[in-house]
Amino acid sequence: MNLKRALSGAEVKTMKFKTMDFTGGWLDLLGKPEPAGCWLVWGNSFNGKTRFVLTLCKYLTAFGKVAYDSLEEGFCKDMQDALIDVGMEDVKNKFQFLGKESIPDLVTRLDKPKSAAIVVIDSLQYSDLNLKSYKELRARFPKKLFIIISHADGKEPEGRVAKKIKYDAAKKIRIEGYRAFSQVRGKGSAHYDIWPAEAARYWNELT
Repeated sequence: MNLKRALSGAEVKTMKFKTMDFTGGWLDLLGKPEPAGCWLVWGNSFNGKTRFVLTLCKYLTAFGKVAYDSLEEGFCKDMQDALIDVGMEDVKNKFQFLGKESIPDLVTRLDKPKSAAIVVIDSLQYSDLNLKSYKELRARFPKKLFIIISHADGKEPEGRVAKKIKYDAAKKIRIEGYRAFSQVRGKGSAHYDIWPAEAARYWNELT
């Protein structure tokens, strides 16, 4: 068996990676991430999770086309209101709302030329993904960024599969009290207020 040549420390140091040039609050929260891999977002209902992800999606359209697979809610008035609230119409066809599209149908869509570079799966618990099919999805589309939304069990993602994906995810974002928390390498814990007034009220009541 032929093994790949190991790299020296100097060679690793000079390697170049494509990154998304985030600025402002997004830079503080997520640094300058690669435009591929997996991010996991989790939190309890009514804490601002959907609003956060949609706001993030709008920002990410500056770096590539975004497809949102709304397996949990699909086309409904609440989702329509949420999309209007974040001004998603401003980005036009850079954002695609897929409704409730099964994972096999999503794969067929992503196999097409010029398909979305960034894919949101909302939510893991409604997707029928297990660890094997998650790994197959990642392997089939190594150059795409998957953002997977999960329910929460306390302060952790809900379920065995979600917990396994958390270990694999490059970005791990927990939502609580209208605030998104992320662990940024070299910077410690960072947060982003989804609704600043509501976040301040929630966290002030806890202190």
